This record gives sequence, structure tokens and C-alpha cells, in this order.
Amino acid sequence: MPEKTTLFGAGLAAALVTVLTLTLSGCSMETTAPGSARADAASDAKGAFGPVDCRKAKCIALTFDAGPAKDTPHLLDVLKEKKVPATFFLLGKNHMLKHPDTVRRIAAEGHEVANHTWSHQILTGRKPDEIRAELERTQLAIEGITGKKPRLMRPPQGRTDDTVSGICEELGLSQVLWSATAKDYSTNDSALIRKRILDQAGKDGIILLHDIYKGTVPAVPGIIDALRKQGFTFVTVPQLMAPAEPRPGTVYRP
Repeated sequence: MPEKTTLFGAGLAAALVTVLTLTLSGCSMETTAPGSARADAASDAKGAFGPVDCRKAKCIALTFDAGPAKDTPHLLDVLKEKKVPATFFLLGKNHMLKHPDTVRRIAAEGHEVANHTWSHQILTGRKPDEIRAELERTQLAIEGITGKKPRLMRPPQGRTDDTVSGICEELGLSQVLWSATAKDYSTNDSALIRKRILDQAGKDGIILLHDIYKGTVPAVPGIIDALRKQGFTFVTVPQLMAPAEPRPGTVYRP
């Protein structure tokens, strides 16, 4: 299930108050860098940074889309061994319902559980009721399994617009895009997947991978080890922007 961002434009420094105006599915959209959200909240000196202060640490968020799948338990073993938190954008149809124990394990082991729609339908251009159903059905399914509704979602192929954002705001969901992708839907070469991520990794970045493709999970240990050698600290997406809280309806992109 390919993730191809339709965003165009250059990222601004994360330490600045950043708003990017980009062309997205025919609409002019604004995105906020997690580092900018963090800087705004930190200036108030009221929020808690949690286990990592990403103002000082070289933080990066590891995210996985379109699972869970048969290789996800092995991925969780790797993350547990290496003590790496991640963010999982889960699909409902043929995924969560097929692997509910894995969903429970993702939540129990401290990873962020997030929404990737029910059936991976492109949301832009659909009727509001159809968009709402894709998101709300997944929200309810995740809550039924874990006891908690997600606060983050990732639109399939990164395609969003004002209608999608408005419905996300109603449902209490922030949208999360990415800064590094291996395009692992196009190759099973784990070494190439690793190289593509390492070439794109940067401070306050968000890595997009899929735990449903053959070459991806075997690439993860090497990605983690190499980035740690470069001084990166792995965090979940909410931790990346702490002490700011994800704001419903906002589109976050490094």
C-alpha cells in the first residue's frame, strides 16, 4: 500500500515557528513542524517534556503504516530488545480484526497506536460521511481492543484537504505526515530500505515504513543501530512535539 506524499515545498528550521503552505490534492494546506509546536509550548514553560527533551536531544520518530500483519510481532520483539518506542498507524479491515492480540501488545508495550483508516481508501474527493466512516470505524475498533481512542491519524498516500482536516478535528485526530520514506512498497531489498532511510534522516524527523512488506522488518535493526551511532534518540510522534499536545485537525510534517 504505497505512501506517496503529494506535498511540495521545503521544510523550515524546526526551531522556528513553522507553517508551510503547500499544494495538496488541489488545495492550499498549512502544515506545522513538530519542532515548531514544541518550541511554542516550551516558551510557555508550563508543559512537561516527558522522558526526553527533544530541544536538547537529536530526536527522530519511527512510524509504521498499514499493519498489523504477520511480521509485526517480530518487529515488536526488535523494538523491545533495542528499547525503541514507535508509532503504529493501523488499518482496520483485514488487519486489526485479524490480529487483535498484536494490537493489544503494541499498546501494552508503550507504543503509540494511531489510525490509518479502515480500508486504506484515499480520503480526498470523498463525501464527508464516507471520510468520517473510514476514520470513526477505526477509532471505535482500536478503542474496543485497547480501551483508548487514538489521537493521531495518517491519511493514505498522505492525501488530505480541508474537508478531511475538519472531520479529523471533530474526531479529535491530528494528521501526521513524514520526512523520510524508504518506499518499501517498491522493493524487498532490506539494504536499500536501510540506505534510503539513513540518507533522509534528520533531527525532528518522522520516518515512514510499513510492517506489511517482506524487506522492511529485517531492515529495522540496522536502521536503529546506524541512527543511534549518529546520535539520534527514538521517540513517538507525540514525544517529538512535547510538551505540546497534538492538536486535532492540525497537519504535522517535519
